[in-house]
This record gives sequence, C-alpha cells and structure tokens, in this order.
Amino acid sequence: MTALYQWLRRRLPEWIEASFMRIALVLVVLLLSGCAGAYHTSSDGRLQTRIDDSYKARDACLAKNANADGTMSLDAGSVAQAAALACTAETDKLIEVSNRDGDPMVANRIRQDSEFRAMGYVLKARGQGSN
Repeated sequence: MTALYQWLRRRLPEWIEASFMRIALVLVVLLLSGCAGAYHTSSDGRLQTRIDDSYKARDACLAKNANADGTMSLDAGSVAQAAALACTAETDKLIEVSNRDGDPMVANRIRQDSEFRAMGYVLKARGQGSN
C-alpha cells in the first residue's frame, strides 16, 4: 500500500493528491458511520433481557400448568387452552415488554404463540412431544 501511495505521489500533481486525500477521508468516515447502526445500544440490551425474562416466566408458567395433576384424562387441546388462560398475567407482561408500539396484531400473535407452546408442553407432559 505504501509503495502504491509513493508511486501515485510522484505521478500526481499536488492539487490532485489533496483531492484524493479528501475523497479518501470522506469515504472512510462514511464507511465507519455506516457501522454505527449495526451495534445494539445499552438500552436495547436491557430491553432484550427484559423480553427474555418475560419469555422464561411465561414458558415456566405454561409448563407448570400443562403438567397439572388430574389433566391426563382431559383433551389435550382443552388443557393447553386452560394453561394458556392460567398464564394470562405472564403473557400480558410479555406483550407489554415486547410490543412497545401497542400493535394489536403483535399482541394477538404472542397470545397464539402462548397457546401453541402450551400445547407443546401438554404433549411433552404426556410423552407425546417430539422434544
């Protein structure tokens, strides 16, 4: 790289060299400033931790309620729905933390995910789950 620079310096007039250096500096600044959005800020890290903790609390509640005593004779869908209903507080906390814009579609999808996961926990408790 140094050899190339020295060769260009001998061949180019001084005003072109100055222009070249300005252009190179602008390109370096643009490239480095483009990386600024690629990193999470500390507030994003705290938010992600709160979201992860809310998921864990919701999943722990679903697992506990899906494996409740006396539910083995009941329909798996009914037990999953009851487990999801029993964990409404945890699901609502997850929605509150992760859906800061208040989008009703996001809230609905999180509730559907809770029911889906509850079914997975019910099937797992009955020995029918794949995981």
